[in-house]
Amino acid sequence: MINTNDLPRFADRLLLTAGALFLLASAAFAQPGPPPPPENPITPRKTLLGKILFWDEQLSSDNTIACGTCHLPEFGGGDPRTVGTPGLDGILGTDDDVFGSPGVPASDADNRYIPHPDFEFQPQVTGRISPSFIGASFFGVLFWDGRAGSEFIDPQTGAVSIVSGGALENQVVGPPVSDVEMAHQSRDWSEIVTKLETVIPLKLATNLPPDVEEHLNGLPSYPALFFAAFGDPVITSERIAFAIATYERTLIPGLTPFDRFVAGDQLALTARQRTGLTSFNSVGNCLSCHAGFSFSDGNFHNIGVRPIAEDPGRQAISGNPDDAGRFRTPSLRNVGLRPRYFHNGRFSSLTEVVEFYDRGGDFSANRSELIEPLNLTAAQREAIVDFLQNGLTDPRVRFGFPPFDRPTLGSELPPSPEIYGDTSQGSGGTAPLMLALTPPSIPNPDFRLGVGRGLGGARAFLVISGLPTPDGTVFRDIPLNVSLDRQRLVRTLTLDGVGPGQGFGTFKGNIPNDPRLIGRDYYAQWFVEDPAATGGFAASAGAKLELY
Repeated sequence: MINTNDLPRFADRLLLTAGALFLLASAAFAQPGPPPPPENPITPRKTLLGKILFWDEQLSSDNTIACGTCHLPEFGGGDPRTVGTPGLDGILGTDDDVFGSPGVPASDADNRYIPHPDFEFQPQVTGRISPSFIGASFFGVLFWDGRAGSEFIDPQTGAVSIVSGGALENQVVGPPVSDVEMAHQSRDWSEIVTKLETVIPLKLATNLPPDVEEHLNGLPSYPALFFAAFGDPVITSERIAFAIATYERTLIPGLTPFDRFVAGDQLALTARQRTGLTSFNSVGNCLSCHAGFSFSDGNFHNIGVRPIAEDPGRQAISGNPDDAGRFRTPSLRNVGLRPRYFHNGRFSSLTEVVEFYDRGGDFSANRSELIEPLNLTAAQREAIVDFLQNGLTDPRVRFGFPPFDRPTLGSELPPSPEIYGDTSQGSGGTAPLMLALTPPSIPNPDFRLGVGRGLGGARAFLVISGLPTPDGTVFRDIPLNVSLDRQRLVRTLTLDGVGPGQGFGTFKGNIPNDPRLIGRDYYAQWFVEDPAATGGFAASAGAKLELY
């Protein structure tokens, strides 16, 4: 009998044993990936460097977004944080809403917060859901519209680095300089390279995979990691792309129940899943677009999800009117783990997806002739859903076994900085908004605290103290969240913007590489001069900064 106190350790051993069995079985069943381009051969150390870079939030300009933030294996390589944004009608909650991934708040070329017309100071949201990165090496072009093509050009030098087969490298270099996904405006690769030369790899992550942890024990800096992978410590955009693409080429999800069934294990699929597979291959007409190892033809089709006017899809890249509303066929592997479906995230269940195809799509303009009513029975629809949901899920992906293991991201931990305390209103009845998103890690040359919704053109004071105040503390009727009794840092700036509630500004500072600071707590609060505010100052909430 197992002692209940030993259950956690027993569960861990069970998972480890299962993981080992999956790895052994994968040698027999897993499909090898396509060969890499000759300019970027796969090597173990380059793969590990790519894995580290892919999961490092420091690749973003504000240390909050890693490549993996929007591409989690346990969600089929997608993003569970999908957020709905208004479509063309400008109204949230209607049929034309688009679901995308939260990125970074809008920031100018100096990495200072600026208000966005749609998202204000909140993270911006991408215009499409994030496609899966798992098994992406099987596609000749990437992204929903195929803008990541085969020829890869070095972003820094302009030279052709890969003549053909470089779609993975091309898709890598987009998000780190996108001012919606990971960057401030006008961020370039020289800035990214300079940052990686000084930061501690995966400083913000915890629970590192064993292979990553062992690799970092001997190579604790990015120059050292690049030396191990490329033969010298030079960091370039090309090498970053080469490393991340190499890591992605090792992620082949070829150990599903379907794969075991095809290999001869007749019990790998249930009776209903086998019925679903039969319907998938026949009356469902699914093979027209979802064939081959990836269950995708890699081509572009307009299946009638939404009107063309909402998103031109492939046409925006090709310029060809025949491509209007066409999007790349996604892989169906691990589709049962994904939180939403289609380029705009319109549906949140596979049942909705199968019903959509059964009725022959919803919009006819430029719709593919392959999309027509199927007249499936309820039993056939349910069986197809079961096959997709369970028969195409690789358990290594679902449970995070190698090579699909990952660290815990800093953004998945309790928020730091932590917002707390009371506010007070100023002109227009708005209180200053504390903008505290950048992790207070050591070192951090790009740490920032911002303020929004203040009185435009007014003076603002940022107070940083070593102590908070008790709840409800006031001074001249102004709420205080930080102590004014001890040594404190005060910074003054004039807010940009004009008028009540339109003022904004950013304090930028350097947290030095001083181990003595680790574990210290600091507390920050903004005060904005405002004649309409009680006591002459409108006050923001406080922000607790726990340095680590």
